[in-house]
Amino acid sequence: MDSVQVDAYLSRLGVQYPAWPTVDVLRELHRRHLRTVPFENLSVHLGEEIVLEEKRLLDKVLGARRGGFCYELNGLFGALLTALGYEVTLLAARVYGDGGRRLGIPYDHLALRVRTVDGGDLLADVGFGAHSHGPLAFGERGEQEDPGGTFRVVEAGPDAAGVRGGHDSARAADLDVLRDGKPVYRVEPRPRVLGDFVSGAWWHSTSPQSHFVQSPVCSRVTEDGGRVTLSGRRLTFTTADGAREEREPATDEEVLAAYRDHFGITLDRVPTARRL
Repeated sequence: MDSVQVDAYLSRLGVQYPAWPTVDVLRELHRRHLRTVPFENLSVHLGEEIVLEEKRLLDKVLGARRGGFCYELNGLFGALLTALGYEVTLLAARVYGDGGRRLGIPYDHLALRVRTVDGGDLLADVGFGAHSHGPLAFGERGEQEDPGGTFRVVEAGPDAAGVRGGHDSARAADLDVLRDGKPVYRVEPRPRVLGDFVSGAWWHSTSPQSHFVQSPVCSRVTEDGGRVTLSGRRLTFTTADGAREEREPATDEEVLAAYRDHFGITLDRVPTARRL
């Protein structure tokens, strides 16, 4: 990522070029990303190819002012952080389903391990939808309070791995991320490259078992710490204390206006759920 692209990225986030790659700067970048660049799967429902290459991601997120899902958002955010002087490692994760009883496919999710100049390693994730608003301390095993909930990063024991994930005891070094006491996803510590996640992106954009193909979704954190989400044709506003308000735009024009007004996304047609 060259200096012009970095400046354009930071401009979209509404932040100045930082002097040093510190913890506080990472936290601010993380928060601004969640508020500015939406988590969305619209490409799946617009028939657009998802390409995990930096230039294509820059064209989408900066050129077209779109969002994306985890591989796109965390992949590009990781490139930005690297350009700003952070040491970034891409990590593969598997998301828990069925109330924490089952793990998803390999390369189910992409998260970031980020090393700063002043605070050790942090787990950054701007591509999971409703999750922590700030990065989590990677080595901390106690509770970490965040506007998104109470989080813990804990070692995944061999018994849990064997029962829920089909892993053996050699994978005991994996880490489970918990939110409010419930497992969210399991992170593998082995470094990855963006190309490793192509199979996961393909599966999530084509498989009938993937929730991403069920309905278009677009979501971001609001300035007051709440969330606005357009799922299918249902627009939901959630406040920081959990109060919800739902609306359903009546016409295609109103749906397109919702994408534009709440997410900054301009489309020429309404994304519709894929028929598999």
